[in-house]
Amino acid sequence: MLMFVTMATTPDISIFKAWFQAKGWTPFSFQTQTWKAFEEGKHGLLNAPTGSGKTYALWVPILVEVLKLKAEQKRNAYSLKAIWITPLRALSIEIKQAAEQLIQELNLEVSIGIRTGDTPQNERAKQKRNMPDLLVTTPESLQLLLASKNYVKSLQNCQAIVVDEWHELLGTKRGVQMELALSRFKTINPRLRIWGISATIGNLKQARDVLLGVDAVLLKNSVLIKANLKKNIQVKSIIPNTMEKFPWRGHLGLHLLEEVVPIIKASKTTLLFTNTRSQCEIWFQKLLEKYPEFAGELAMHHGSINKETRLWVENAIRNESLKAVVCTSSLDLGVDFAPVETIIQIGGPKGVARFLQRAGRSGHQPGKTSVIYFLPTHAIELVEASALQKAVASKTVEDRLPYLNSFDVLVQYLTTLAVSDGFYPETILPEIQSTFCFQTLTEDQWNWALSFITKGGETLQNYDEYHKVEVEADGLFKVNSRGIAMRHRLQIGTIVSDAVLSVKYISGGFIGSIEEWFISKLKPGDVFTFAGRNLELMRIKQMQVIVKKSKSKTSKVPSWMGGRLTLSSQMSELLREELYNSDAQEKSPELKALDPVFERQNLESIVPKPNQFLIETFKTREGYHHIFYPFEGRFVHEAMGSLLAYRISLLSPISFSLAFNDYGFELLSDQPVDMLSVLDNNLFTANYLLDDLSKSLNATEMARRKFRDIAVIAGLVFTGYPNKLIKNKHLQSSSQLIFDVFKDFDADNPLYQQAFTETFEHSLEQGRLQKALERIAKQDIIWKSCQKPTPFSFPIITDRLREKLSSEKLNDRIQKMIKTLQN
Repeated sequence: MLMFVTMATTPDISIFKAWFQAKGWTPFSFQTQTWKAFEEGKHGLLNAPTGSGKTYALWVPILVEVLKLKAEQKRNAYSLKAIWITPLRALSIEIKQAAEQLIQELNLEVSIGIRTGDTPQNERAKQKRNMPDLLVTTPESLQLLLASKNYVKSLQNCQAIVVDEWHELLGTKRGVQMELALSRFKTINPRLRIWGISATIGNLKQARDVLLGVDAVLLKNSVLIKANLKKNIQVKSIIPNTMEKFPWRGHLGLHLLEEVVPIIKASKTTLLFTNTRSQCEIWFQKLLEKYPEFAGELAMHHGSINKETRLWVENAIRNESLKAVVCTSSLDLGVDFAPVETIIQIGGPKGVARFLQRAGRSGHQPGKTSVIYFLPTHAIELVEASALQKAVASKTVEDRLPYLNSFDVLVQYLTTLAVSDGFYPETILPEIQSTFCFQTLTEDQWNWALSFITKGGETLQNYDEYHKVEVEADGLFKVNSRGIAMRHRLQIGTIVSDAVLSVKYISGGFIGSIEEWFISKLKPGDVFTFAGRNLELMRIKQMQVIVKKSKSKTSKVPSWMGGRLTLSSQMSELLREELYNSDAQEKSPELKALDPVFERQNLESIVPKPNQFLIETFKTREGYHHIFYPFEGRFVHEAMGSLLAYRISLLSPISFSLAFNDYGFELLSDQPVDMLSVLDNNLFTANYLLDDLSKSLNATEMARRKFRDIAVIAGLVFTGYPNKLIKNKHLQSSSQLIFDVFKDFDADNPLYQQAFTETFEHSLEQGRLQKALERIAKQDIIWKSCQKPTPFSFPIITDRLREKLSSEKLNDRIQKMIKTLQN
């Protein structure tokens, strides 16, 4: 949507200062610092929390610059002058509205538009003819701009790019995508100013360096501005009246539902954050079942619900017509909800930064207090609650580590440039090497990338479908096939998920989208819960799930791939420190509430101290249980459990089944392990880690699964046309064929090697695993041979039963186990 108004004043920062004054606002120091730095032609990173006025810190100087440019270039009225990048489409409307308020109230002759995946085709065509002055877009839509003909002409007058929520993009392949796009923009217009906006993360300076690249001149002409606003955050834990001595991950915290309702009733608007979409669905259903009076005042918001419903919920929060919203990370970022008074976090958020981000959704204006309640889903999560209290007070948050040498993103980017106007390698190589991600790119790797996009590399050169880019007589690399160009544009992006199907009523009406792997387990007549409704599956037609409403009381709840979060390294450390304080004289209310659990734990075993590492063993009818407690998060525990199982099996032939949670892991076998003999053989050494890990986990199989995403991003497999997407199993089999070809004939292929690097560094967190082993090697290993399960082991052993039993049978079985243990 374009909008024009007449400007009555000379372009100058003073008119914006007067506008602030008329509103009764005084600009914050960080805003005026940013205005000054921008005016001086500097680049920078602004560290400011959501709701602090960060948007105006950059819209104001950008508008000053745009107005000056328009005054100078009357003939070039229709050209893009500034781009604002947002990681979420939902935020684009908010950002546009903030700029529009300035434009309209100051009567400025400036146009603004949005270009995201939701922008209608006719609007895009209009933008192509007449670009707005200001454009709000996403990383993926920015890449599509680079894939359009004559993009240089469209972008040559762009004076500024702002990357909002940069901390969300950093440490992802979308961040790499942004680095590459910015390297091109810097060449198109050397006067371009690059700015990022980031919430607080541990490595802010590095975040700025990744945004701006490794150009020393650029970095010297940059600033890091911190808002330093004193945000008061109140953390309140919801502590059960009676403490279960044998905690388990049951009922998803629903046993505390009665404690939640008074909080909702006492607040203007409450957001209830869950960690998974499944949990979100269950909480929404249970609240309405128990309190039908909430109908019409309670809503749900997660990424799989249709866009119209999500927008309706967001608007209803703003106009105060909703009492509460059960949501996931879909409401984590920047959308500004002034009426929200209270946040309830259901279950451990697994990271300090995520918790602070969610806390900041309430009192979402400068000077307001943020109130967040922590609701544990089982007793031991109260240790997390206690640790978070200290983390909030000390303001310590995690680092976001950037990617290096993401070759799949590189070859996609090169094909994007070839699809538009083509590129000359000698021009593009220095740009790519100026990025943080590819600063060490070698000549051999570069030549491989060029060979890959032109003929599929040495291995795939006999297959015409991989001959995408042609080299013209003057050395220009260009895609001339319309079919190849169209397929590439459809697949631009780095977010690879399972195949998604649309859920529609048989009578018509789109409800949302759901992953293929869940639906493939259902048959016609089965009832499942989705978007807060019980739906009966009628049939699956093409990529559509046809349903009707069901009155059935029982249903299956969808679980989405990648829904389980793991403890961050920072959170793990805080958790251990807090646990070590369990017997302190002065301790938090959360730890005091856990005294019955600690007392019971000490009857059979111990609560470990800072210099101790605890191992417990006991026998049940299921076999011999060996429990280890590193308190490092589920990903590290999965890797460490497999590693130890492999090392133990080298000493004596034995097989294990593995179960794990964020606190520890279990090796279950049909025979006991001679623990003293095993410990004497340096079980926890960090030596030979990579080799042992590869053998213990079947690293090739894990890398093969990881390669599917790499193959999609690199364009080795095509995901399909809209409404005709290729099924996940077919994508997997196609990528596995290519993986095996590389494995047998081209083991040095950078994409093949990348699959292993990502498996070890990202999926298995090899770096964290190494540090954990080094820490354990310095601790005293305390082995306790127990007569029966302990409170610490109980959540781990019951988690394994979850996979075998229905929720009703699981509940009955666990209650019997607790009864036996308490005797």
